[in-house]
Amino acid sequence: MRSGLKAAGQLLSHPRFEVIPTDSIEDEVVEWVPREVTLTVTASPNKGLDATIGLAERLSKHGYRVVPHVSARLVVDEAHLEEIVARLGACGIDDIFVPAGDADPPAGCFESALSLLVQLDSLGRPFSRMGITGYPESHPSIDDDITVQAMWDKRHYATYIVSNLCFDAATLRRWIKRVRARGVTLPLYFGLAGPVERTKLLAMASKIGVGESARFLSGHAGWFLRMGAPGGYSPSRLLERTGVALADPASIVEGVHLFTFNQVRQTEEWRQSILAALDAGVPTGRPARSPATPAPPAPPAPPAPPAPPDPPPPPDPPPPPDPPPAPPAPPPVAKPAAPDLDR
Repeated sequence: MRSGLKAAGQLLSHPRFEVIPTDSIEDEVVEWVPREVTLTVTASPNKGLDATIGLAERLSKHGYRVVPHVSARLVVDEAHLEEIVARLGACGIDDIFVPAGDADPPAGCFESALSLLVQLDSLGRPFSRMGITGYPESHPSIDDDITVQAMWDKRHYATYIVSNLCFDAATLRRWIKRVRARGVTLPLYFGLAGPVERTKLLAMASKIGVGESARFLSGHAGWFLRMGAPGGYSPSRLLERTGVALADPASIVEGVHLFTFNQVRQTEEWRQSILAALDAGVPTGRPARSPATPAPPAPPAPPAPPAPPDPPPPPDPPPPPDPPPAPPAPPPVAKPAAPDLDR
């Protein structure tokens, strides 16, 4: 397994699954999602906060830890907020996520997440945990300097940040560094889209209502382009490319927030495949292989044929003939005496 995915993979052991209130999602969650997974429930102008709170109450009774989205622009007034607090407290929910929301105009007196957080503070901070949104990429309708200032102002009331959808690893890494450089030390949940099929995502968009669907599609146009590109989108690849940064203690990343778009079965199967690969120490996407079966022993080689007998040695060559006898030496010849020169 690659180092980035190995570094961040353990964040998937106790993740958060974000779900959208629909008629069938409760049954699907109970069938496919184990109890160690925290569930967050979205809110939309089309369905209102009642759908969110109702689903949160039912999932809590099934034994899940639930985090409802309390969108500020959907809260009518202080009395409505107190009613929400009472309902959630009655079923033991102590964690909420507070976005501003998309309702335009707002349903009541709360126009921003900060204004709702301030009101909750005046009620004695009835929830031990309250999350806010972080934007690694520019918001489609809010200037960057406003989102930066809003995070700074909300840090006094919130207890953690959830990063919004982003599909570029370099952008995410830079954003985390900038948040920490500004002195914001709230723990971060890394927002990660699950392995969602494009056709099912379109079907989900149609289920959440015509107006809400249009906002949804316009806000995630970049993702649809990525889904249609060669190779598509892979949560494993994005987690691998950001893993080292997420595991860095200076990043203060507390967990992973998975945007399931109600494809909880596919998301949970993907999560389990990553965890299984971590346990087995094999690359993701490849199943762990069992030990190879030893090959059967090779059959014994047939005996070699006997070697042919050695050929008889060649006969010794005949000895060379004796040399002919030497001729007799000639008789000596007398030499004349040399003349006497002294005479």
